[in-house]
Amino acid sequence: MKKIVLLFLSIALFATLTGCATLLSESVYPVTITSAPDDATITITDSNKNIVFQGKTPAEVNLKASSGFFRKASYTIKFEKKGYKDSVYTLTSTLDGWYFGNLISGNIIIGMLIIDPITGAMWQLDPHVFMKLSK
Repeated sequence: MKKIVLLFLSIALFATLTGCATLLSESVYPVTITSAPDDATITITDSNKNIVFQGKTPAEVNLKASSGFFRKASYTIKFEKKGYKDSVYTLTSTLDGWYFGNLISGNIIIGMLIIDPITGAMWQLDPHVFMKLSK
């Protein structure tokens, strides 16, 4: 009986000291980038104009959903292919629904205002980007 109570208390303590989104979501997302036609050169830059990836489509790139404490990430994806116009897509993170789980669990101070913003799990990225290139 003591083991069950100790286990329950440990789980409850862990849950109150972490954020809901941190437990149930991600802070880095695999983003699949495709184009029509395939084999376009892509360059991904972050909001600070740092190149975070260069390659060809199709590609899967792991991108952080946050760019700092309470700051969502934003990426510019440039598509280039000979014979086609250059195209640009902006990928910006949005609030993760699990972030609001902190309200239900009563974990507003620690989870909502500290843990989830620090880990970046309060944000999510769209897992798919598609660009149709025009001639």
